[in-house]
Amino acid sequence: MGMKTECAVSERSGIFAGDDPFALARSWMQEAAPNEPSDPDAIALATVDGDGLPNVRMVLLREIEEAAFVFYTNYESAKGREVAATGKAAFVMHWKSLKRQIRVRGLTEKEDGPQADAYYRGRALQSRIGAWASRQSQPLTSRAALMAEVAKAGVTHGVSPKRPPFWGGIRIKPLEIEFWADGDFRLHDRFRWRRETLASEWDIQRLNP
Repeated sequence: MGMKTECAVSERSGIFAGDDPFALARSWMQEAAPNEPSDPDAIALATVDGDGLPNVRMVLLREIEEAAFVFYTNYESAKGREVAATGKAAFVMHWKSLKRQIRVRGLTEKEDGPQADAYYRGRALQSRIGAWASRQSQPLTSRAALMAEVAKAGVTHGVSPKRPPFWGGIRIKPLEIEFWADGDFRLHDRFRWRRETLASEWDIQRLNP
């Protein structure tokens, strides 16, 4: 994984041990799964609009790949449009049960190929129909109007709907990952993995609480 700050390497033991930040993130999420009351894969996703005003919302992180994090959305939603415009996003994943969090900042790309098709096929039928029916983030006159669109989409697309062309994955390739764990008297443990480009080596530093 490249050169690392010597003091940070020597101190990274226990829950912070390892040279692969993606493997570390997967292990933390797996550890949280049986203890977190709801959605251990929930993340607060941050983007910015055309005026530079931040937006943040909860989404579900569906995959931690070898070198990226993936969630799925309607590309025409506010987050989809903002990610497309900037090519950047950030998120924080917080587990109250573990008293730990992971922060990620990085570059984005679409995942709209076979991987997105497979994920879409694995969703419940009503969720697949809902993806066709909802104009995510657009004004809605009433709940009844939405359910009418759902019914219409169900008739149009049947029991084996294909993935909508406006719906798919967004992959975040991080330039920065921070692992945080609660400490006594608010003296928390923080380790930041940072690189200048996606091809650069990781530099790891311990941060003040």
